[in-house]
Amino acid sequence: MSTLSDLVHEHSDADETDIEWLHLLLADGQLIADLAFADIVLWVPTRAGTFLAVGHARPSSSATLFYRDFVGQEVRPEWRSQVTEAFETAAIVDSSSPDWYEETPTRVRAIPVMRRPGRDGEAVSEHPIAIITRHTNLSEARMPSRQELTFNECANDLFAMIAAGDFPDLAAPSMPRRGAPRASDGLVRLDLDGTVTFASPNGLSAFNRMGFAGELEGQSLATVTTRLLAGRPQQVDESLPLVVTGRAPWRTDIESRGVTVTLRTIPLFRDGTRIGAIVLVRDVTEVRHQERELITKDATIREIHHRVKNNLQTVASLLRIQARRSHAESTREALTQAMRRVAAIAVVHDTLSEGLSQNVDFDVVFSRVLMLIAEVASSHNTVVHPRSTGTFGTLPSEYATPLALALTELVTNAVEHGLEGRPDGEVEIIASRSDEALSVKVRDNGGGMPEGKVGSGLGTQIVRTLIQGELGGTIDWHTLEGEGTEVTIDVPLLYLQKKRA
Repeated sequence: MSTLSDLVHEHSDADETDIEWLHLLLADGQLIADLAFADIVLWVPTRAGTFLAVGHARPSSSATLFYRDFVGQEVRPEWRSQVTEAFETAAIVDSSSPDWYEETPTRVRAIPVMRRPGRDGEAVSEHPIAIITRHTNLSEARMPSRQELTFNECANDLFAMIAAGDFPDLAAPSMPRRGAPRASDGLVRLDLDGTVTFASPNGLSAFNRMGFAGELEGQSLATVTTRLLAGRPQQVDESLPLVVTGRAPWRTDIESRGVTVTLRTIPLFRDGTRIGAIVLVRDVTEVRHQERELITKDATIREIHHRVKNNLQTVASLLRIQARRSHAESTREALTQAMRRVAAIAVVHDTLSEGLSQNVDFDVVFSRVLMLIAEVASSHNTVVHPRSTGTFGTLPSEYATPLALALTELVTNAVEHGLEGRPDGEVEIIASRSDEALSVKVRDNGGGMPEGKVGSGLGTQIVRTLIQGELGGTIDWHTLEGEGTEVTIDVPLLYLQKKRA
């Protein structure tokens, strides 16, 4: 299924500003569908002179009319004249008689989508950038409840604002979708003075759970909220007064008696004048509890990585001290190599301890690992000029640890053996990455090795085990033409996913 941006770019001449506006509008498509008790379809004009569906929201408050998604389809012939009229006149157009869809009577309303290019005071777009159609099922006609009437009234207010370029509101900050209140969670309607004119049962229940007794209707929502928070030792969001009075399109949380309720306000305008507001209400106590648990777990994981890093650095220091006290050259060399291996693993844990994600920027990790070359080179009286090109990108910790250790071995081997006996030399690391694999080449300009003869030491065994066993990749050693050795590593990036499956 193509995204809104893909469809608009392919079939329409809309610019990026129009597309951004449509994205903001479609983000509230579910809310509009629930308030209208109807299917909502978003159409954009195409270069071919017709209209293409780029968004479709089904109501959760009633049965959908359309069981197949309209996205990517051209407007049906029976709706084309109505949609075209709304587009050409920039006015809301209602169907004059019931429209039949698969033997079901429906009512269709076409609403032009106007875009306001900037903040308050600036003129709306000269022509509509899209059309919204509302498809209401008439087969379930009955006496509507007060809640249904209020929801429909709110939907009509929003449609009028869409046609006037007042919705969506550019002043509204971007918000996380998790825990966002929906119409079915609770809805409170405010008048111009912030007095509640309607409160849905779920909305009232949310305030009752926070300690409010009585009816919300006829009460000032700001006064009610102030009473709930009075005398409670908590930091109140500075945006709360604007939210509960219906003056700003923001979202905030209030907490009382262990219950957390999130409020989202949508100010309502008519002819440029504010007439009231919709306040969406949702009890998010469990959601916030889970978020706090996740934050605690993230902090615990970071602390574990930090302590592991400290312990590994302590082990590396002990190995360094022991190496300096050793009299046998072979023992000193073995302890020094072990110290470097432990230090390379410590770098990965140090990087993991700095962020919430268990993914690491391996370019940062490798740049720190590469600093170990200087110590290796100095112990062999060699000046090494390291070069790193390409990018490793972000890798999960399951890749980062074995890859860092393997590259440490290869770079160390290039200095110790490839450049052995030389006053200076170069070691080049080339990384290239695609969606499927990561390829790394380690080159030196040393004396090379006999073709086909690969070392059998501990370092080589470690590299083979890590690359082939841990990462499911391949490794190849060969001598370059002229001089030097090149080691190529190829690691499939989907290996761990297959392994977990």
